[in-house]
Amino acid sequence: MRDMLASGKIIVAPGIYDGYSARMVERKGFQAAAISGSATSNSRYSQPDIGIMSLLENANACQHIARSVSIPVMADADTGYGNAVTVYHTVQYFEEAGLVGINIEDQSYPKRCGHMRGKEVVDAREAARKIEAAARAKRDPGFIINARTDAIAVEGLDKAIERARMYVAAGADMVYPDAIRSADDIQRFVDAVKAPVSINMGFGLRSRPTTPLLTPVQLQAMGVARVSYARMLPAAALMAMGQALDLLMDSAATGTRHDRPDLLVGIEDIASLMGYAFIDELESSLLTEEELARKYHGVKQSLVIQGDH
Repeated sequence: MRDMLASGKIIVAPGIYDGYSARMVERKGFQAAAISGSATSNSRYSQPDIGIMSLLENANACQHIARSVSIPVMADADTGYGNAVTVYHTVQYFEEAGLVGINIEDQSYPKRCGHMRGKEVVDAREAARKIEAAARAKRDPGFIINARTDAIAVEGLDKAIERARMYVAAGADMVYPDAIRSADDIQRFVDAVKAPVSINMGFGLRSRPTTPLLTPVQLQAMGVARVSYARMLPAAALMAMGQALDLLMDSAATGTRHDRPDLLVGIEDIASLMGYAFIDELESSLLTEEELARKYHGVKQSLVIQGDH
């Protein structure tokens, strides 16, 4: 991740939240991913992103996601779950979980999703102390502290720039102005902060998004180091699930048979994505001939069950 940041080429990090999304991002050729705290809270606990998910719940979820892929994955550590002392431990839990970096934001606790109304931020000095604690806590100097500021919605762009500079001085490796409102504001922020800047694109909003939808090419030309898409994959998954369930509901009501392979991947695709072939290889190389014969009655077959599953 450090090498990518130093390359000058923008890092495109789709937002992931489970094993399916993580493996799909890697398979499609993306070089990095960002675990969405909001999508993880929504999907794992069926709760809004308002600080209900705890530090250890988040770190545990992120560990399982990060170990499933070989690309670098950053996570969302919310506010660090307390004061500067808590942040110190937060960093070490996420580093031990196999993440390459985390976002730490300057909202008050309990936090809320960055595009929600009613956000509040802590004093800038307190937030800077948290970043200082985070920088001190990391054992690997390559671990990335991405200081997120939500001050734009509360105090305006100028104050957000002041905060970002304080966070960089305190040890932040990257800064993330959440809900920044225009391309001009992004350019002004990048020019003023003079540190790697991460921008989040809010795909999936039916109304006008808070941050304008700019392409990675446009953002790179502005000097942005990384762009994340936290909402895109969960929004796409929900749309697809809704379409499939509408067809099932129609079939139950009318008796119409819907065969829509364009809406569904096959069981073979899922097996390929999730690594079933590797388990076949392990069995063949590690189990005795007697075990294989007992399990498969002398005929070695794929773990994947053919037909309806």
